[in-house]
Amino acid sequence: MFDNLSEKFSDAFKNISGKGKISESNIEDSIKIIKTALLEADVNFKVVKSFIAGVKEKAIGEKVISGVNPEEQFTKIVHDELCEVMGKANEEIDLDRNSIVPVLVVGLNGQGKTTFTGKLALHLTEKKKKKVLVVPADTFRPAAKDQLITLSKSINVEYFDSDLSMHPKDIALNAMAFAKESNFDVVIIDTAGRLHVDEELMGQIVEVKESLNSFNPEVLMVADAMTGQEAVNVSKTFHDKVTLTGIVLSKMDSDAKGGAALSIRHVTGVPIKYVSVGEKMQDLELFHPDRLAGRILDMGDIVSLVEKAEEAIDEKEAENMMKRLEKGLFTVDDFMKQMDMMKNLGSMSSILKMIPGMGGMLRQVGDLSPAEDEMKNIRVIINSMTKAERHNYKLLNDSRVKRIANGSGRGESAVREFIKKFKQMESMMGGMMGMFKGGTPSLSGMGPGGAMPSLPAGMDNPFGGGKKKKKGKGKGPWGKGYF
Repeated sequence: MFDNLSEKFSDAFKNISGKGKISESNIEDSIKIIKTALLEADVNFKVVKSFIAGVKEKAIGEKVISGVNPEEQFTKIVHDELCEVMGKANEEIDLDRNSIVPVLVVGLNGQGKTTFTGKLALHLTEKKKKKVLVVPADTFRPAAKDQLITLSKSINVEYFDSDLSMHPKDIALNAMAFAKESNFDVVIIDTAGRLHVDEELMGQIVEVKESLNSFNPEVLMVADAMTGQEAVNVSKTFHDKVTLTGIVLSKMDSDAKGGAALSIRHVTGVPIKYVSVGEKMQDLELFHPDRLAGRILDMGDIVSLVEKAEEAIDEKEAENMMKRLEKGLFTVDDFMKQMDMMKNLGSMSSILKMIPGMGGMLRQVGDLSPAEDEMKNIRVIINSMTKAERHNYKLLNDSRVKRIANGSGRGESAVREFIKKFKQMESMMGGMMGMFKGGTPSLSGMGPGGAMPSLPAGMDNPFGGGKKKKKGKGKGPWGKGYF
């Protein structure tokens, strides 16, 4: 998502590069590019109009700072205006209260309500240390209860055994009474959806909401990010009826244009609180407008990257690995653990997009799926090795290579290619640790002017020279020049 928008914004900023100052004339072409890009991304027309007006006012008004690089200043202005449109900061549900927090999950059919209920329960249990009860209250789709119970069991969260013959408002009140007796902190109620907005559905949800008014409920609407403007329209309808406190965007990892994320807050006044970024139960993130604006403008999102790393990487394991590297030890097992850590962080492209300036490089490199596939192939080969072989790859003679090839379903040439690449990585790791002896980086190992040292003699460039890769080309049986 947002890849096309990021590219267009990048083109817009290039128009100002090298200019002595920002003026109405030299930002005109940039404004046109930005306006077109936003409309193509299915951003609401009124939002685009307001956004463009805000950028123009700040760019050519009194707030212009003399002596600052015009391109950087214009980027900052656009960033701030994006934050203004989407909301300046994350607004998670209010957990700072002494009473039980009921969370009413609403939305149309197929938007991901039940899955979100499970994801939110896991998020609140693991990260917020809350005791959570999930409540199936979809009386129109009995299978939704079974689905939610299955999800609850998979994440070790308690569920309420709802009687679906009752009215949803009675189910909600019974669940709240049970939660109070059992000392739950949060009650998440999964309600019924429809293929379209209708009076019967809205009337039922209004009754459920009103029955919970004394508990001051959170009302979250789940909207499919892929539906663009329709998501905005549905959000407005639900907000008019039940007064939403927040919106959740599902399928944010899809190829959606992103118009919903940039429009909903401005049109409805309701903040986006969470975004679903994958199919796993752990794939739920807080929505940070400022961080998303940074990603769109290729300014990166280091804060989110660090947060992901803290959650995904075993600190003790990483420390042990560093100690081994300091002793000059780097085994196939170590490499496997590094791959596992990277996998826990997410896809290659999602990680690189969080690093400032890497968005442009990714557009040049193109599709990274061959590199992802290569890592899967490497994993299969390593899993076919014995523990002793993973500890000391030098044991791999011809007969062992043949056995690994048969066990992994890869050819002997693929196994030998991996051994060759691993030797290069081992050499690279040794060179890097030599530069960091004594705990601080040493420039003595670098080339003229502090440049990075050249690769060991005969070693291939792991990134294939930085040129755009074409599928099916490159060296190696499965390498394509990536590793």
